[in-house]
Amino acid sequence: MQMFDPIGAVHKSVGDAPFYKLVDEFYSRVAEEPLLRPMYPQDLTLPKENLALFLIQRTGGPSTYSDKKGHPRMRARHMPFKIGQAERDAWMKHMTAALDSVPELAPHRQALWDFFDNFATFMINH
Repeated sequence: MQMFDPIGAVHKSVGDAPFYKLVDEFYSRVAEEPLLRPMYPQDLTLPKENLALFLIQRTGGPSTYSDKKGHPRMRARHMPFKIGQAERDAWMKHMTAALDSVPELAPHRQALWDFFDNFATFMINH
């Protein structure tokens, strides 16, 4: 029996553009967040591109992220950073605000929020 993945078909209904908007909104907030900003390079261009491609792929879009970077291995990629409950909560605060600012994603808000909530908790390593 195959389980339904509620975010696996989001891309089909919205395309790429809303994910780039989401990422721009998210990183505009992270850039001002003293808890999270030190985890990122000065130039946010590459992290923004990586997150957009990851989200596009995870929501059923093209596999460009994996084609460029290999398997996502998100937990391993984030291990160099101390991520505790405070960092997780700050990340969720900014991702939720970003999600709420992209109207094209509104029909999928709950599924995406659930994904981000679980994902953020999974990244805790400290």
